[in-house]
Amino acid sequence: MIFDCDGVLVDSEALACVVHADVLTQHGYAITPEQVHERFLGRFAREARAEVETELGFALPDAYTAQLKATIDRVFGEQLKPIPYIAETLARLSQRKCVASSGTPTRIRSSLLTTGLLGDFDPHLFSAWQVERGKPAPDLFLFAAAEMTTPPSRCVVIEDSVPGVTAASAAGMAVIGFTGGSHSRPGDADRLRQAGAWTVIDDMRALPELIAQSSMLVK
Repeated sequence: MIFDCDGVLVDSEALACVVHADVLTQHGYAITPEQVHERFLGRFAREARAEVETELGFALPDAYTAQLKATIDRVFGEQLKPIPYIAETLARLSQRKCVASSGTPTRIRSSLLTTGLLGDFDPHLFSAWQVERGKPAPDLFLFAAAEMTTPPSRCVVIEDSVPGVTAASAAGMAVIGFTGGSHSRPGDADRLRQAGAWTVIDDMRALPELIAQSSMLVK
């Protein structure tokens, strides 16, 4: 089982959208949290930044990176929570598990440590920074499967974003969409299905029963 991190394990996306919008706006790229959500949710941060810099016509300074990291560290440290029922759900799952996230390796570890979930996955934490292309390309999920010595066709991915679902589908993996995070919006379930999700849940307590039906999901 391959879990995305932000919006699937930790309820971070709404917080991150606010921080990213605020810091980008301070550095000359006016954008709202809603626009960050629409354009960049689930995408590799390095690629999203390159897109912003292309539109600006100049590279964002080192001060942007430092301010963004410091603000996210502070906000996550004060407010980050696990997705409801995820801890008890993970305890019910006997399958091998890993994380495959667009976040940096440091951010993944920090978020899971803050929310008490690190022990469920460590050391199997994989980041888009370890591959050439981030989501929606399949590279990260294929890398995670290889590291876990599992064929892609035997992997089930839990994802909350269209780029994530697209990436997992392109990797030849079964995908369960998740819309139980505080950032989820009306219509998200339909968008995840259209991107390739086999089914969509909004409560993590439904996951073990779905995985018990894994013969329907994996080949």
